[in-house]
Amino acid sequence: MHTGSEIKDVGVFLEGLEVMFQLAKHFPELKFIDLGSGFKVPYQPGDPETDVAGLGSRVAEAFRSYEKETGHKLQVWFEPGKYLVSEAGYFVVKANVIKQTPATVFVGVNSGFNHLIRPMFYEAYHHIINISNPAGPERIYTVVGNICETDTFAWDRKLNEVREGDFLVFYNAGAYGFEMSSNFNSRLRPAEVLVMDDNYHLIRKREVFDDLMKNQLELEVFHNLPLQVGI
Repeated sequence: MHTGSEIKDVGVFLEGLEVMFQLAKHFPELKFIDLGSGFKVPYQPGDPETDVAGLGSRVAEAFRSYEKETGHKLQVWFEPGKYLVSEAGYFVVKANVIKQTPATVFVGVNSGFNHLIRPMFYEAYHHIINISNPAGPERIYTVVGNICETDTFAWDRKLNEVREGDFLVFYNAGAYGFEMSSNFNSRLRPAEVLVMDDNYHLIRKREVFDDLMKNQLELEVFHNLPLQVGI
């Protein structure tokens, strides 16, 4: 069952479950009902999130009632991938250039939507902080990437003053971050580092140029073609 995404009201799951229970009565060999995902993850400060404990209690009661009514015991499955990993991942970029215009102040960073496509793909919000200058005065910035297409991470975002060389951190990059990344414009994907108990472990190496070329094949048919140079 897929009821949607970013569900704050656990009652939505229960309404969908009632429909599934009515269908389940026609399938006596059914062993489980998969309620999918859709748990709300807080992206902006102050955002609500799904009450997982409350959801678990109400779903468990619903399944007990169904078993008592029908004598049919079912397992309940969930797929809370985003809920588990979204807040566990952070995306770190470096400010390469600060550009003042009459409309806004641009922060150009050393990355692009090839690394984190969600803001450009469907205007997803990622909280950003300047970890190099956390006590600096707040200003309004537009954070942009280095891809030649339209490449904007955040519009009119309030950040502590950003200077060239500062490091910015994007929150909620654990879900749909690296797995939606690409080598668009022949750009390399970054390294991944696991932080555990104040220790740092490299778990994915930074790509190098040979990674882009390793699957390309050289065809002998081109070896004997004459070289023509125009003047």
